[in-house]
Amino acid sequence: MFYWLLKYVVLGPVLRLIFRPDVRGRENVPAEGPVILACNHLSFSDSIFTPLMVDRRVTFVAKAEYFTGKGIKGWLMRHFFLATGTIPVDRSGGKAAQAALDTLLRVLREGGIAGIYPEGTRSPDGRLYRGKTGVARLALESGAPVVPVALLNTDEIQPTGTMIPKVKRVRMRFGKPLDFSRYAGSRGDRFVERAITDEIMYELMTMTGREYVDVYASKLKTSIEAPVVAKTEPSPLGAATPGDR
Repeated sequence: MFYWLLKYVVLGPVLRLIFRPDVRGRENVPAEGPVILACNHLSFSDSIFTPLMVDRRVTFVAKAEYFTGKGIKGWLMRHFFLATGTIPVDRSGGKAAQAALDTLLRVLREGGIAGIYPEGTRSPDGRLYRGKTGVARLALESGAPVVPVALLNTDEIQPTGTMIPKVKRVRMRFGKPLDFSRYAGSRGDRFVERAITDEIMYELMTMTGREYVDVYASKLKTSIEAPVVAKTEPSPLGAATPGDR
């Protein structure tokens, strides 16, 4: 109840008025049935804008630190995420991370939409990093299509480390659903999981036009320049417009 109140009455109309979303491809999100939204991750605000642009309810996971903050800021952040149905996850990995995937799988089995950031964390420099295979495991176990979601400029609106976003038009693109039913029966095959993940990351690279770096963002050492594997121009779908394993 509070989710829909927040989305359509309290927060949603205000955000639409201020940030004037430029969104293309929303028709690519199926109107019913399980769906995985696989997004690149540039900013804290990604988890706000993405659910706002989808008519159906979207469930994300978020790092556990967002739920344990102190003071007024911590209280507001914790209750915001709880209200929007976000699931906390311990990013140190292991059983806690698997529990989050299990929860998203339950959402999919109930016919809902699960949102996930294959990179596992925000990009430290705006480039697109190697995807972790949790998204592939969700696709294989649920049979749900994967819709790639390109967030084009949220790092300009709310750069990492800033609390107050800049007033700027947010731009997003929803790609065509990716069907991985050809891999049915390959659950647990790490090569298949990597192939699925890489295909999703390729779509995100093409849609965003961001440089792709074949290392995990969480392992990037700030003192070492990560090798650039590829760079593309945005596809027409992702073009700018005026105005784990």
